[in-house]
Amino acid sequence: MALVVICGQPCSGKSKAALCLAEALKDSESKPTVRIIDETSFHLNRNQSYADMPAEKNLRGVLRSEVDRSLSRDSIIIVDSLNSIKGYRYELWCLARAAGTRYCVLYCDVEENHCRNWNEERRERGEAAYEDKIFEDLVRRFERPDRRNRWDSPLFELWPFKDGIEKSSPAILDAVLYLTKRVDSKTKDVKVLQPTIATQTARVSEANSLYEIDRATQVVINAIVEAQSQSIGVPVNGINLGEGLPTINISRAVGLPELRRLRRTFIKLTGQSSLSGPPPPSDAVSAKRMFVDYLNRELETA
Repeated sequence: MALVVICGQPCSGKSKAALCLAEALKDSESKPTVRIIDETSFHLNRNQSYADMPAEKNLRGVLRSEVDRSLSRDSIIIVDSLNSIKGYRYELWCLARAAGTRYCVLYCDVEENHCRNWNEERRERGEAAYEDKIFEDLVRRFERPDRRNRWDSPLFELWPFKDGIEKSSPAILDAVLYLTKRVDSKTKDVKVLQPTIATQTARVSEANSLYEIDRATQVVINAIVEAQSQSIGVPVNGINLGEGLPTINISRAVGLPELRRLRRTFIKLTGQSSLSGPPPPSDAVSAKRMFVDYLNRELETA
């Protein structure tokens, strides 16, 4: 139904804003299903999560994956995190577009000194707080949302230090109205993002690739098991899968458990490499060729 991105400096009242928005949505006439996704949902320590760039990248990846799995037309997802990098907000906007849902940003606008003081007060009370070095780094790298950017629009702004945060705060009420308003052909002030052809094609291609890899690797496994059963305990070599495909070279007996383990590892590695490199194979022949090459390498060195 919608994706809401909470944005702001560290210790600017984002979590309270997320809770107030969730309560206000549940009290609305439509009473939608609301879920908050944040670091604490995954038991992630804020200082460890922002200790260095790899840890921060991993945190964003975890949250983004959970958002992608949770988005639907029947619920409102609230992402309660710093969301301070505009490129990351763009990625979340793309997820909302691919899901065909509404999208908005709720920004807690607080001056750095007030955030710094609130962080110190939390530390003195023994509550979760940022280490000074991490806090200053996050403040320095914060990229303020701009309503002129499509991934920052519509933008609802809160001023927690001046006005506090309540369910009745104007920005929260405006956000609730935007998120729950019924949309028809005449509605102009509510925008429901629509998947593009490129987005839909990418998702279909990914699904096709996974299906082809799963099916092709199983065919290869079945061929090996069949060849070994016919050899009556004698090691087989040069198993032919068909024209244009490399032969499978096995100089020892390989049990089904080991073959299944190699198959699972291959599928996992193929999926991971597609995130930073070329997409996985989308046809059976290419998938078989890649899997046979992988088996020949692994079984040769085993």
